[in-house]
Amino acid sequence: MSKPLKLVAISGSLSQPSRTTTLLKTIVHELQSKLLLDVHVIELQKLGPSLGGSLSRLELSQAALDEIARIEAADFLVVATPVYRASVTGLFKHLFDFVGHETLFNTPVFLAATGGSDRHALVIDHQLRPLFSFFQALTLPLGVYGTETDFIEDDAGGYDIGSDALQQRIALAVERALPFLQQLQSPTSIAA
Repeated sequence: MSKPLKLVAISGSLSQPSRTTTLLKTIVHELQSKLLLDVHVIELQKLGPSLGGSLSRLELSQAALDEIARIEAADFLVVATPVYRASVTGLFKHLFDFVGHETLFNTPVFLAATGGSDRHALVIDHQLRPLFSFFQALTLPLGVYGTETDFIEDDAGGYDIGSDALQQRIALAVERALPFLQQLQSPTSIAA
């Protein structure tokens, strides 16, 4: 039997409640319905204070170092960021400034983003793919982008996905990602 894949899911949102974190967790839930996963979620809204005041890895808190170690050791990543001033959040980028530049080689990365309108949907291809290309990671074929109108408020004051179209995009992106991720989970056979 194969062992669970170590999935680290990172939300670049700095607010709570968060549409971005809702999207991230929905993607992770869909992946969990298809794969055996050991999931760890990093929310920058919680990690931010210890991360934002550091200019070098030597200045990071132990909590931030532990989260970076999890990213570097992951079998694959799911990353989601809100679009802020036509780009990813600065703290999201700052986090990856501390990740070892050779640690994500060939690591599959599932890309997602949220924004106020469809005008920002290209952030996935113009900001996230180049960032993870630098790391020589394997960005998965389809990213998922959601707008404010794709979400509804839930009874607890948070968000749920209220758009069938966004749910379908998530399902399709996961389906297209599965061949890459199932290869990681398949036990390797040694030829005699």
